[in-house]
Amino acid sequence: MKDRRSISRRSALLLALSSGGALAKGFGGLADKAPDFAVPQPGTPLVFPKDHGPHPDFRTEWWYVTANLTGADGASYGVQWTLFRHALEPNATRAGWDDRNVWMGHAAATSASEHLFAQKFARGGIGQAGVQAMPFHAFIDDWALETRDDSTGAGIERLRVSAGDRNFAYALDLAATGPIVLQGESGYSRKSETGQASYYFSQPFFTAEGSVSLHGRKMQVSGRAWMDREWSSQALGPDQKGWDWFALHLDGGAKLMLYRMRSIEAAPYLFGNWIDGGGATSLLTGEDIGLEPLETIRIANRDVPIRWRVQIKSRGLDIKTQALNPRSWMGTDPAYWEGPIRFRGSHMGEGYLEMTGY
Repeated sequence: MKDRRSISRRSALLLALSSGGALAKGFGGLADKAPDFAVPQPGTPLVFPKDHGPHPDFRTEWWYVTANLTGADGASYGVQWTLFRHALEPNATRAGWDDRNVWMGHAAATSASEHLFAQKFARGGIGQAGVQAMPFHAFIDDWALETRDDSTGAGIERLRVSAGDRNFAYALDLAATGPIVLQGESGYSRKSETGQASYYFSQPFFTAEGSVSLHGRKMQVSGRAWMDREWSSQALGPDQKGWDWFALHLDGGAKLMLYRMRSIEAAPYLFGNWIDGGGATSLLTGEDIGLEPLETIRIANRDVPIRWRVQIKSRGLDIKTQALNPRSWMGTDPAYWEGPIRFRGSHMGEGYLEMTGY
């Protein structure tokens, strides 16, 4: 007899697919209308540590960590950890098996020669997955992103992140060296000219120490990590199909977040945030941003741009990116490209690139 947990996970995925919203239009259904769910409003203050936790009035949210790492062997590595919550209907958070939240986890470990990934599905209400704000703890099965402090109310200043599959595993200790950064207009992040938006904040100042194992070969690693936190109910416009998102660590200590929301007919919507070494932010609009694909490869029957020229006119930034592993394809549900990059030019550094909807 199949175990009940595997049946419930498959049921969770089928419910998400049949709900008409999870994977239907846009990327991951994020362009679908969401009647009766809450909608982000400008001017709403974000409150910590409460906003580290879940927001059941909204349809979709995620907790997301990427890390650029160097091993004791001198090689470069990257890891990704993401937990998604998707509500199948309003007021989805209920007791036990009546809960109508679907949880999904993605994890990956990347080297120059390999990109290993895994995904998990779970339903809410029965202890398979969830998030609490105080002390912070996000999990799906044995994958976890959680505070390393024992005191009640501990935030995200010191975290441990871990995940694994039969071919890879990682465990990293993260320590914040700078403040949380509110993206967009004090945390209200516009995604289109027609009003779609999310609440969005980041912690881009993590140092990372720990281990990565690939096919049983374990190595000590250290580097820089970035955490994103976002929630919404309709984050894309009706004609937007996906995005290109950059999270960059500049060697001088500044950080740069950029995204390009791609539309079927309209011009892309560009937005960004220049974050100095102390955490002060300067918002960047489309007139100031240049994003130009330089090289495309064929992967998973899709044409995906894996080298970019990035320009920020007001900052004199003109760089070209290079993927650590151009074939960093996440063959998950939904599928997308996600991997570590380096860049050179007017500035040097490293970061992560995510591309969806191709």
